Amino acid sequence: MTTSFTGPNITTSTSGTPKAIDPSQIDPQAVTISGLVLDPVYGPDAPPDSLKPGSIDTQVPAPGTYPYTRGLFPQGYRSRLWTMRQFAGFGSADDTNQRFKYLLEAAKTSKTKANTGLSTAFDLPTLMGRDSDDPLSTGEVGRCGVAIDTIEDMHRLYADIPIDKVTVSQTINGPAAVIWAMYLGMARQRDIGWDTLGGTLQNDILKEFHSQNEFIYPPEPSVKLVVDTIEFQAKHLPRWNSVSISGYHIREAGSTAVQELAFTLRDGMEYVEACLERGLDIDEFAPRLSFFFNSHNEFFEEICKLRAARRIWARMMRERYGAKNERSWFMKTHVQTAGCSLTEQQPLNNIVRVAYQAMAAVMGGCQSLHTDSMDETLGLPTEEAVRVALRTQQILAHETGVSRVVDPLGGSWFVESLTDQMEAGALELIGEIDSMGGGAFPKGHAGVVQGIHKGYFRRSIAEASYRFSEEMEAHDRIIVGVNEYTDGNEETQIPILEISHQVEVDQCDRLADFKKRRDDDGVSRALDAIREAAKNGDNVMPALVDGALANCTLGEMVQALADIYGRYSGGPEW
Repeated sequence: MTTSFTGPNITTSTSGTPKAIDPSQIDPQAVTISGLVLDPVYGPDAPPDSLKPGSIDTQVPAPGTYPYTRGLFPQGYRSRLWTMRQFAGFGSADDTNQRFKYLLEAAKTSKTKANTGLSTAFDLPTLMGRDSDDPLSTGEVGRCGVAIDTIEDMHRLYADIPIDKVTVSQTINGPAAVIWAMYLGMARQRDIGWDTLGGTLQNDILKEFHSQNEFIYPPEPSVKLVVDTIEFQAKHLPRWNSVSISGYHIREAGSTAVQELAFTLRDGMEYVEACLERGLDIDEFAPRLSFFFNSHNEFFEEICKLRAARRIWARMMRERYGAKNERSWFMKTHVQTAGCSLTEQQPLNNIVRVAYQAMAAVMGGCQSLHTDSMDETLGLPTEEAVRVALRTQQILAHETGVSRVVDPLGGSWFVESLTDQMEAGALELIGEIDSMGGGAFPKGHAGVVQGIHKGYFRRSIAEASYRFSEEMEAHDRIIVGVNEYTDGNEETQIPILEISHQVEVDQCDRLADFKKRRDDDGVSRALDAIREAAKNGDNVMPALVDGALANCTLGEMVQALADIYGRYSGGPEW
């Protein structure tokens, strides 16, 4: 067969050993999105060494058994479904509060538990740590998420929502410590004990340097701030996940599944090592670390990615870092279907893509799941699109039977082989990153940070993204409605949610009124305390909570830290 396949020149064999390939000799249909070459048939006649007859029981132990390839819990979803966590945030805090209430109401059923959580999307100024009245915020307020400037905004965002009973996820990174401080200050003012709060702070700054660019400070102080939040959580918020180590955005930027797996886990290991250097006990903080992965189009690759991730993380935590608490070995993960896979052309097709991606996440054993809305390539999701996305999860949970058997694909020759293959590829990349820091812990130091300065992650992701685009151009990767089956592209029209400019006007007016009503001297003292904590290398969280309670704005507290840490625009290699 003649082919114009333009995938990577190096791939991985089914046994996990890297091998050179000649792209012109490979049928593109035999290669995954990540460039892994698959055999046409898997079975006992020619399995990889790890799956010789009689060895599956030792290689793939029962669900709930270390290293958790088949899942963290013996009963899987039979005892508890995954959390259906829908992402929401647009316009003002009041607008998003209404969407939150809609999602919570829509998730209720009469015969099953409303196993739900809220996931908060912030607008670009908030993500960059800037107030809505900052000149650089003009035109962006409330557009791609909710605008949060003050503790009063935080009260409005979660008004009438029982935050001690509903888990809350906050997708924020550069100013994560500041947003979290506002949330904690709001809870204190509502007389809600911090020990009752459950949720997740995304707070993964390393992946921002790899892929999403929403960083504020240089890598070193940015990691320090993450360690501050981990330490603070360990002391005060036993039910909170202080960081969600995120491969999702790495994949959205164009990485392969193997790169997403390796870079995500190695970022998590970087935080662990920084915490150990701080003097924290690993079993004190590790059980509350969580992960966030993408679920893309390649169905089996996504399932095996999650299985390999649990296994690698468990072994690293026990063998590399010496964790003794079984919960420290757990890789708990949230999964979101792949936004980058959605198409503007024939957007109704996205409902089908999301359903299969969601099923892959569930078959892979996720703990919580977000399903994208069909219209997200066109704008913020409409209420109808959000309802369809939520119903997709509910149909998956209650009509397909996927929750009745734990890890139903476990023991499959193909699935176990592909899991091994992805693990081998990820470990090779983790070794490369270790070498950038001088070797594996405790010999080496900060391999990820060194890789950032060298431009390693950006180059790797860009090369993978380029390969995928070439495959699409050559029609080696078929995307329905984009490069094949394009008839009907002109006909589908769906409503688009539009954000009025009045949202920005009203938000700036509220902020101006807020500043008039506060104690300026108290604000000044609080900001000085934040600078002093940062200057002395102290944990800044107590000062930030005090700053939120003193009515400092997001932008003011972010700038107070920048006065000490500086702002980062990228290294010379970028």
